[in-house]
Amino acid sequence: MKRTHTCGALRKSNQGQSVTLVGWIDSIRDHGGILFVDLRDREGLTQVLFDPHSSSIPQEKLNQLKDESVIEVTGKVKFRSDGTINHKLETGAIEVAVAVLIIHNISDTIPFPLEDEKADKVNEDLRLAHRYLDLRRPRNLNRLQVRHRTSKCLRDYMDAQGFLEVETPILFKSTPEGAREFLVPSRLNPNQFYALTQSPQQYKQMLMVAGVERYYSMARCFRDEDLRSDRQPEFTQLDLEMSFIDREDIYALLEGMMQKVWKTVKGVELPTPFPRIPFKEAMDRFGSDKPDTRFTMEIEDFTKDFSKSGFKVFASVIKKGGVVKAFNAKGLSDITQGELRNLEDIAKMLGAKGLAFIRVDKEEWKSPILKFFSEEERASLQKRLQIEAGDMIFFAATHWEQACTILGRIRLESANLLQKKQRLKVSKDKFNFLWVVNFPLMTYSQEEDRFEATHHPFTAPVAEDIEKLESDPAKVRGQHYDLVLNGVELGGGSIRVHQPDLQKKVFETVLKIPKDVVESRFGYLLKAFRYGAPPHGGIAIGFDRLCAILSGTTSIRDVIAFPKTQKGQDLMNASPSPATKKQLSDLNISITET
Repeated sequence: MKRTHTCGALRKSNQGQSVTLVGWIDSIRDHGGILFVDLRDREGLTQVLFDPHSSSIPQEKLNQLKDESVIEVTGKVKFRSDGTINHKLETGAIEVAVAVLIIHNISDTIPFPLEDEKADKVNEDLRLAHRYLDLRRPRNLNRLQVRHRTSKCLRDYMDAQGFLEVETPILFKSTPEGAREFLVPSRLNPNQFYALTQSPQQYKQMLMVAGVERYYSMARCFRDEDLRSDRQPEFTQLDLEMSFIDREDIYALLEGMMQKVWKTVKGVELPTPFPRIPFKEAMDRFGSDKPDTRFTMEIEDFTKDFSKSGFKVFASVIKKGGVVKAFNAKGLSDITQGELRNLEDIAKMLGAKGLAFIRVDKEEWKSPILKFFSEEERASLQKRLQIEAGDMIFFAATHWEQACTILGRIRLESANLLQKKQRLKVSKDKFNFLWVVNFPLMTYSQEEDRFEATHHPFTAPVAEDIEKLESDPAKVRGQHYDLVLNGVELGGGSIRVHQPDLQKKVFETVLKIPKDVVESRFGYLLKAFRYGAPPHGGIAIGFDRLCAILSGTTSIRDVIAFPKTQKGQDLMNASPSPATKKQLSDLNISITET
């Protein structure tokens, strides 16, 4: 194409110039035989004018023009008259009087409108089946541009910090103790399987042993798990690892990185250092290990206050070692019965038997549980929760982690309701970064009757807690950290175990992984550690999630060019699809009909 300008480039200063534009027809308006066509490409939109009185373009050719057809036009730039200037467009003061028209492709009638507001109301499956059309929408093209700028910014930053970009294999060995994997049969090794990497975790540790010292990768990762708006079976993460560092080095590196990204992509200056909140404090105050701190409604612990309560439900829970917690959803007393039932259903889904509450109307407290409360208990609630008319108090009484989780979810749902009622403003332009730190290294699984790694089994314990690994693993803190933004976990990482004996103890003694399994899955790692492994640590940032936040959307599907549905399907090319008998035979695989 001999394009001279993009469709977003022409201004008044181009008046009188002969230009050539190419693009898609965004709209056609016929004013008494004179056609006004909005021509669109990736960079913008320009109005072009077809006047049969001043050009030799045959009418039959003009009659072929349809929306979304691809054309090339050559003509002169001229000013629009004052009454026709479009102030919403950067090119709105000019138009191109077309002398030459080349039609490259005539479009069929498209299955849905491409205007952002109209397309948003179209069924998502229809849009994903025609993703190549959906991507033409200015908003979606902008999201891809944001993704590109963010990727370039990260690469520039990592290069300036002395990191090497190293590609690691996608075909890995199966490590079933993590999330469910995608298995890939090996034709050259019958009855053997690769697994698609869930992350380059072990590879990047090998790179540290290899002396790379500073590694990063825009890594493709794969997990066969149930999907939602912030999950995809294949996703991208910024993966990095460093040798000879501690946690403070990671914090400083990532804070500088986020400062650069926000300044480059959004023009926003981020204050640093980011706040740090211990895991237990985050759970106690916000009911989440990824707290949204843009609004208050913090959770309070009333276990001591109700330790001798006449309310048997609370007293029984406390006697068994549980806790009583509550928070004030300020201004939510007019919650409807339907909204309240929905909150109760959420609490039950998280393991609660119900959702106790107090509704405060005009200074009067209303609740079926109030009759069991003493004056001292009511006074404590009043003082600590600052209860006023119009408030709604929610309770949870169960073991600590479950009580935190229940109220943490109810807190978020209450905030959503208050926003809809316009009583709470949670700004999308407010960016509350924080670090959640001091996670427990191990979490006890009742189902498995053993301890499991809270993060992953390569996380190093805090040095002074190593002696408790065998005697009291529940109290061992891990050198694990999560970077959180507005209630979203952007990424997580840790300082790693680098001593072979300590790593073996974690595998066999604490996690109770049989010796033969340790050897088959991690033998090469333990062997590598015996050849001079440096202290090292790293972090992985969810790149799709980062781009979604920068683009102002809640779904990572919006910033992935060709995403999968919640069933893991690509509706555009109808995948996954059946394999042929020959393909299965080559792989020595047979299928059992279900």
